[in-house]
Amino acid sequence: MDAARCRSYFAVMEGGRIVALVIVLGTVVAMEVLASAVHRHVMHGWGWRWHRSHHEPRHGMFETNDLYALVFAGIGLLFFTLLARLWPPFWWVGIGSLVYGLLYMLLHDGLVHRRLGFGLSPRSGYLKRLVQAHRLHHAVHGRDGAVSFGFLYAPPVRRLRRRLRRQRRAC
Repeated sequence: MDAARCRSYFAVMEGGRIVALVIVLGTVVAMEVLASAVHRHVMHGWGWRWHRSHHEPRHGMFETNDLYALVFAGIGLLFFTLLARLWPPFWWVGIGSLVYGLLYMLLHDGLVHRRLGFGLSPRSGYLKRLVQAHRLHHAVHGRDGAVSFGFLYAPPVRRLRRRLRRQRRAC
């Protein structure tokens, strides 16, 4: 990469650190909204074939559902490479998707599913709510009737429990 192009990726930073930060944080928020929609409508819809492995006991370190992480990582790489060449601020979108991916890995895979080897058990606060919401998501066996599709946002646990009870009564 030539020096001029390299400078163009960081041009947003010249007097615009706030702009870069807004792009990164906005991307993290947008990724959570997008991931929640994909989780609800794709993973629990036509993409259930891959995602089913995440709702079953895991055998080994990986599961078929991890293919989704590879797909999203590939899309994130597009922002760093091809798309950033077309419009340099897309590089910061790539940073935002990277930050989201790291948060997802640490919170979802590490904290909730304990796939990373650390055994933190939050006793209060938002992290506890996140773990509880995701456990309620897994309380439904199968792809239909699940609640709480976000990975970083956890709705109030009471609301999720009420929704699960209503769904069970309706069956």
